[in-house]
Amino acid sequence: MPNDEQMTIREMCDTFDVTPRTLRFYEAKELLAPIRIGSQRLYTRRERARLTIILRGKRFGFSLEDIRQVLNLYARDGSNLAQMERTWDLAQDRLRAMEQQRDELTVAIGDLKAELETGAGLIAAARSQNARSQNAAPPGK
Repeated sequence: MPNDEQMTIREMCDTFDVTPRTLRFYEAKELLAPIRIGSQRLYTRRERARLTIILRGKRFGFSLEDIRQVLNLYARDGSNLAQMERTWDLAQDRLRAMEQQRDELTVAIGDLKAELETGAGLIAAARSQNARSQNAAPPGK
């Protein structure tokens, strides 16, 4: 990392592979609070840790409100026990939702494959019928 203590918005973007707009969005949602010196934003180690949690939460499908709750627990509880328990509960809920989505997708994929097989059979039959019709046509027509 360029500076162990503070990073500019460009350095954050490069480090975390996000856009400046993304960082400003999280700032507007009060998930990040960089130091502001004039128009420049400087991100501390704390903000980098918060962004790591935000990005991980988004990757796992957590809502911004769930992520906010986790971040707020970090700020309130020095022992991190409450944060760990809340994060664990949220993760369990998210895992159940993801498994349900996977199961629903598995069924939908099976249904679509069956429809494609039916469609392929209908196409093959139609091609065969067309070929027979063309072969049965009287010469010169």
